Amino acid sequence: MILIMGAIFGVMRIIGAMGLLKNRMWGLALSVINCVITMILMMFMLPFGLQDGLLACSALVLILTQYFGNRKIIA
Repeated sequence: MILIMGAIFGVMRIIGAMGLLKNRMWGLALSVINCVITMILMMFMLPFGLQDGLLACSALVLILTQYFGNRKIIA
């Protein structure tokens, strides 16, 4: 079961990365959704989920940093 879920998440990550590489918004949305779902499910896929969650968290930080750049919160 973990192997099948890992393969599905892997394919979805590759598709999202291809969308990001081509500067498409669907690639950004797919990658963010995939990272969030991975972070939610990582505690159920122990021990492999810990490494997967760590990589998903760091990928999400990099994706959001690239998207938002130096924008400031204006209140």
